[in-house]
Amino acid sequence: MAVEPDLAELASAHGVAVRYRDADEREVEVDREVVVDVLAALDVDASTPEALDAALTALRDRDPDALPATLVVDEGRSRELPAPGRVTLEDGTTRDVGTTVPADLPVGYHRLACGAQDVALIVAPPALEPPAPTWGWMVQLYAVRSSGSWGAGDYADLGVLLDRTAREQGAGALLVNPLHALALAPEVEASPYSPSTRRFLHPFYVRIEDTAAYAAAPASVRSSVDALRPASADLVDHDAVWAAKRAALELLRPYDAAAPGDIEALDPERRDVATWYALAERYGSDLRDWPAGLASVDDTGVAAARAELADRVLFSAWCLDLADAQLERAHAHAAGMAVGLIADLAVGCSAGGADAWTLAGALARGVTVGAPPDDFNQQGQDWALPPWRPDALAASGYAPLRSMIRAVLRHADGLRVDHVAGLWRLWWIPPGRGAREGAYVHYDARAMLAVVAIEASRAGAVVVGEDLGTVEPEVTEGLSEHGMLGCAVLWFQRDSSGALLPPRRWHPDTLASVSTHDLPTAAGFLRDEHVRARADAGVLSDVDAARADAAKDREELLELLRAEGFGVEDPSDEDAVIVAVHRLLATARSRVVLAAFTDVLGDVRQPNLPGTVDAYPNWRIPLSRSLDDLLADPRVGAVAGSLRERSSGL
Repeated sequence: MAVEPDLAELASAHGVAVRYRDADEREVEVDREVVVDVLAALDVDASTPEALDAALTALRDRDPDALPATLVVDEGRSRELPAPGRVTLEDGTTRDVGTTVPADLPVGYHRLACGAQDVALIVAPPALEPPAPTWGWMVQLYAVRSSGSWGAGDYADLGVLLDRTAREQGAGALLVNPLHALALAPEVEASPYSPSTRRFLHPFYVRIEDTAAYAAAPASVRSSVDALRPASADLVDHDAVWAAKRAALELLRPYDAAAPGDIEALDPERRDVATWYALAERYGSDLRDWPAGLASVDDTGVAAARAELADRVLFSAWCLDLADAQLERAHAHAAGMAVGLIADLAVGCSAGGADAWTLAGALARGVTVGAPPDDFNQQGQDWALPPWRPDALAASGYAPLRSMIRAVLRHADGLRVDHVAGLWRLWWIPPGRGAREGAYVHYDARAMLAVVAIEASRAGAVVVGEDLGTVEPEVTEGLSEHGMLGCAVLWFQRDSSGALLPPRRWHPDTLASVSTHDLPTAAGFLRDEHVRARADAGVLSDVDAARADAAKDREELLELLRAEGFGVEDPSDEDAVIVAVHRLLATARSRVVLAAFTDVLGDVRQPNLPGTVDAYPNWRIPLSRSLDDLLADPRVGAVAGSLRERSSGL
């Protein structure tokens, strides 16, 4: 059913789009009932004609001179006010500003009292300084295995990768999957893009032998801990790895003199997240299944539950501390790299996780985010993550966003924002509806970008926005205006005619790669593995058409290699083609060029197959070579040489 003008007016005022352009640039009208459901998630009732009239009346009665809940100004720019104002600066000092926000306010987060209004004031910095041209690697940390790790990569392995790729190869950057803390009980969440909290780190990656407790424990305890180490399997068994590490940490905790011993001494954020983990051990990792009185951190039964589970709260807090200390140690190996460690920021948090519990007021309950149908995901996508409420973010001065980005950049030199278009808009899927039955909800991108820029500038970090797929031009333009990089992926870079675009013609303000974790590996692309895997998983509408498209894409790639002077004598020689593809990548104008070990090693299976849950081993596929052998592989050396030569010549 079409959306009538009155409902469209109400929806627009609350940032809800009633139409959008799909991946083929066709205009799609959103169903009226979907718009009503999305408005309901924003506490706007349009379910009856009477409710719609009341909501419109309230909207039209707003004071036209009212300031937004968060006012954003650029450094060096003034702004007229409807009444005399006073600014309380971030450092606590105050300043009368008359009827103009002056141009000399410092960059940061302030408060503005203007007449009867008290609003947040964000002064945004100038554009970030883009990085010098460099190259490096990208890796899924759990997929790395070494002689010292327990069946999955860990923070110590990350430190080795940073150290050796920088020292032995001259690499300037390493992009790692999100290291956010995931659910741990009763099962370990495998997807790094479905975090329980984006403000703390995953204890799963702790190296047991690198803890102070292990060093201080008596030999008999260390022997018991060593015996817990799990055997490696074909796939990464997150549950088995964490079960072993948790048992080891339980044995070792009494020997860490610095382990927290008083809940009241914990900072509130860490205490609350640790409380969620303690409750999850008892009731499961989806808070929606918890007993009454525990629905949010401020609920009536939480204080008593925290006291009862005090020991488990302190254990979880200790695990979070260990993760933070070990990532800090690993990050130290990035010193001297042109960029360093680039952290990945997931687009959202688990609907039943720690952030949903502690930041409940900032999230839209019951709604999930995803993406409408496109060529790679013909049924659309539902990521099962609750979105930020734009009104709640603005009312808080974007405090939750500020805290989250600051936490991610605590031990990193760069930030990759997954699905960066979400700073502008997100595809909201109301409760009970499929991924196709959503609507875009718009955010104040100026405020969101200002927060990212402030936190990145304070951390001295590079920002990369993952702007792949169906992305409006304003996203790429906005990133460029703020000194942030976009992404250039070989499979997607095409000219106006649809032909593959040579890397030498890619935009320089990009991070370039052959593929991503959601796309086929180089070998998988050459073998049509992505078609087979999607067909087996039942996420393709037309398998024959997909095979035909894959054959066409493969021939286009081989032709581009030939045209650019990187053709190989035998196109069936996968290793030769993959090395040639990376030599082609080395010609990119992009400021940062990254290679994936999965591509260079000829691994066939991609890390994640979007649109699947159990039909594909998402986030469980290890690298085909151990860390001990990885950097000695001649294919890795050849690609490193090509990319190093490229960077030195720019």
